[in-house]
Amino acid sequence: MDNVTIARMLEETAALLEIDAGDPFRIRSYRRAAEAVDQQTTQLETLAAKDADPKALLAIPGIGKGMATNIRDIVVTGTFPLRDELLERYKPSILELLRLPGMGPKTVALVFSALGITEIDALEQAAKRGDLLHLPRMGQKFTDKLLKGIEDYRKNSSRFRIDVARDYAERIREWIGAFPGIETITPAGSLRRGRETVGDLDLLVTGPACEPDVVAEAAQHVASLPLIERLLAKGQNKVSFTLHNGLQVDVRLLPRSSYGAALQYFTGSKMHNVALRQRAIKRGLTLSEYALLRLEDNVVAASQSEQEIYHALGLDFIPPELRENNGELEAAESHTLPRLIERSEVRGDLHMHTTESDGRNSIREMAEAAIERGLDYIAITDHSKNLAMTHGMDDARTLAHARRIRQASIDLAEEFAAGRGPQWERYQRLLRNHAAQLHSPVQPEPEAHKPTTAFRILAGVEVDILMDGTLDLSDETLAGLDIVVASVHSGFNQTGEEITARVLRAIENPHVHILGHPTGRKVLGREPYKIDVARLLEACARAGVAVEHNSQPERSDLSDLNLRLAQQLGCKIVVNTDAHATTQLDHLAGGVVQLRRAWLRASDVLNTRPVERLLAGLRGTPAGSLSEG
Repeated sequence: MDNVTIARMLEETAALLEIDAGDPFRIRSYRRAAEAVDQQTTQLETLAAKDADPKALLAIPGIGKGMATNIRDIVVTGTFPLRDELLERYKPSILELLRLPGMGPKTVALVFSALGITEIDALEQAAKRGDLLHLPRMGQKFTDKLLKGIEDYRKNSSRFRIDVARDYAERIREWIGAFPGIETITPAGSLRRGRETVGDLDLLVTGPACEPDVVAEAAQHVASLPLIERLLAKGQNKVSFTLHNGLQVDVRLLPRSSYGAALQYFTGSKMHNVALRQRAIKRGLTLSEYALLRLEDNVVAASQSEQEIYHALGLDFIPPELRENNGELEAAESHTLPRLIERSEVRGDLHMHTTESDGRNSIREMAEAAIERGLDYIAITDHSKNLAMTHGMDDARTLAHARRIRQASIDLAEEFAAGRGPQWERYQRLLRNHAAQLHSPVQPEPEAHKPTTAFRILAGVEVDILMDGTLDLSDETLAGLDIVVASVHSGFNQTGEEITARVLRAIENPHVHILGHPTGRKVLGREPYKIDVARLLEACARAGVAVEHNSQPERSDLSDLNLRLAQQLGCKIVVNTDAHATTQLDHLAGGVVQLRRAWLRASDVLNTRPVERLLAGLRGTPAGSLSEG
């Protein structure tokens, strides 16, 4: 029983208690426990074992004696008494209602008490009949939005966000990798190509344990994975199953001789593979998941690596993110594929939040986490006051916060100059690792590891774009900041013309540097608002306002297609995490994958530059006028 499942059960129980009008303190305790479990790096399954220290679970903040008992019950039985009692009262299908827009626990409780509804089909029928119009806070506008939400939910319910698929791929990989003789485990399909969502998960496995004469034992090990909800098939070299959330996983155990061909084939996309097979036929070859063969004598031309296959077809190696049959074959043939941006080339993150608004960590904690991840600078951009639910800042608080941010930056610089502090400690660790790799004592520091400047924290804000396109803070306040990210957080139902005009007015403000999450979409959750993206990007290019790719997996906004358009129109582009906790800084890697899908190079992205050159290029300088730094 993994932590994700335990946390999900506790969070669902909190929602059920809220539907049941339970004690608010008890509801909060379940939510606090779910969050605590989700943040643990140690699997609670080990802490809840019979032979484990009974105090181990209690040492986790947010876990008391009663909650520890619940967790032990979940690990042993897959559930616990209170959850069972509530599900029997309301039916498991009621949890699905909570995934619809506007259907929080209190609204679900209302439709249950008034109409006895516990299923999506019944809710849809009631909405179409007009039954909801007679209930409090459920007018025609709410009903229309709900029906659209049900339609979107059904359309997307068989898809999973990339971060969900990636997390399960890693958990499954850890399990499979524990079997002796397994060497390589590689996700394929949509996940490897970096699509925002995946329909199923393909994992390709190879090593001595996957050779035909011994592969049955490895297949049996895969089939015993604890995460499996339902085993669909178990053959000699393929095991298929579903997880609790419905995600189907296909694990293929392959001999090393055909691993490259299988990896190319199962990575896709379908149209890329079709075009590649057609190219093979024209060259007297045939391409399958087993090998690239010569038609004349059935001799293998390539099979062990993808590079061999592409080269045998007269092509440069095509990165997985580009394999969408969108011009990549032609570019590979003419040797004009771009050198795609790498995560290591991103030097800073310009959008994140602290405890000053709705973040979980302090300025210093966010900075130290960024240093640990190899960044050279960050911008702290807490919310402005219009977003009241996030404890947003007014003008006075914004400027006071900016002073604290700049002081924190000074403190870090002074520590580094004195040979101490988190930046210096990371540098020393890199030196020790370098020496260990060389099997020698520590030598004079390699220049590759030595920071050339002290880590910098920029003072910024994420300012709300109000309904009329004005900004939520005064120009005088914004002028005193290093980074201003302007974003829409409300009024999503404006017409296309209204919201386009609204954002266009905002970017005319000379103090705006970055347009945050420009289309407002939530992957599998909310459609983009009806903004004219091309018109918006053209205006940003003219104004010198950078457009953001927000790396939060639920946003991934701008999308890869819009990013490519932005690059073609000459927009400045930044990639940010919008982190609300230190752990979310890791989303930067996923954001870079989306930039790669958009064919972007490091030179296309502003925050691959050193901090002074970043600041010089933020506004007022054409995107292509500064050379790479």
